[in-house]
Amino acid sequence: MSTEPPGRPGHGEEALRYYTASQWQLVWWRLRRHRAAMAGAFVLLLFALMGLFADFVAPYGGTTRDRDYIYGPPQIPRFRDGNGFSFRPFVHALKTERDPVTLRKIARIDTGKRRYIYFFVKGEPYRLFGLVPARTRLFGVREGKIHLFGTDDLGRDLFSRLMYATGVSLSIGVLGVLLAGGLALVIGGIAGYFGGWIDYGIQRFTEIVRVVPVIPLYMGLAAAFPREWSNIQVYFAMTVILGLVGWPTLARRLRGHLLAQRNEDYVLAARLSGASSAWIIRKHMLPSFTSYIIVDVVISFPYVILSETALSFIGLGLRPPTMSWGILLQDAQNVRAIEQAPWLFLPALFVIVAVLAFTVLGDGLRDAADPYSVRKR
Repeated sequence: MSTEPPGRPGHGEEALRYYTASQWQLVWWRLRRHRAAMAGAFVLLLFALMGLFADFVAPYGGTTRDRDYIYGPPQIPRFRDGNGFSFRPFVHALKTERDPVTLRKIARIDTGKRRYIYFFVKGEPYRLFGLVPARTRLFGVREGKIHLFGTDDLGRDLFSRLMYATGVSLSIGVLGVLLAGGLALVIGGIAGYFGGWIDYGIQRFTEIVRVVPVIPLYMGLAAAFPREWSNIQVYFAMTVILGLVGWPTLARRLRGHLLAQRNEDYVLAARLSGASSAWIIRKHMLPSFTSYIIVDVVISFPYVILSETALSFIGLGLRPPTMSWGILLQDAQNVRAIEQAPWLFLPALFVIVAVLAFTVLGDGLRDAADPYSVRKR
């Protein structure tokens, strides 16, 4: 039997496979043909792995300083320079000079010396997943230091900080969307199934949540965070806030679908058989459009990530020394950073790529979940 997903159903074995496939098989077959969506999924998987194993991927800790390389430009790995070719990648060494005018230390590239890059090297100790003590880093140099993305105003390695920030920003997006999705399922499910005055009351409450101005709300809540709270407490508070204000859109879509489905024959049959309302909603009605729920959840990720980034950027979200994309972008707010250290805008590139990846993946899932969308091979 062919392992390729069937295209437009016809006759014979291919048609049999198509009409006997489950809903998830059909969605997966269509999604595999959407190249942009698969590329977006690959990028997001790569980001997730970088954030999950940030301690291993980052050559240094997020707060480790290199006092001899302040506002240092990125060091680009290469295989060839004026001294010839090398099979092992390397970066040029650094030398510190004193500016004759300002008397400040300036780090310059020493093209006469190489620092070879090795993989699985011993570095600063850390705890993988906060539990397992380890010292092995993905890459590093045996002499001096390496800064692939340059350093900030305190000499901290931007590549390492971006790895940690990716994990924090994506985890806030995941937890915020899961919380908002759970609230939407419960609130929208109740409103759509029961209707009547229950639906009316829930819709009025939903409208109140939707019209609350977001920025003043965040400003008030950020001011209400006690200063003595730890970074972990602020992190979970941010996640809860983003989840509590992100459920109305999905809840209204669920409500509309359930209103259309609650008088169908299979729902009436379940009621007559003695099934409870919660069972009917959970086991019969919601699974009928699970794929659309997943699409809406995936499309919600960019909005949560952008909200966290924007709030942290203006100082209303997470606080240093916690690292997120928004906090890293705070270092690029002044003219000096724009003029002397444009590499500090690299976190913005990560945000753009992540948002685009979620968007194209959501579009691909939406097309794949459409039962009337049958792509040709």
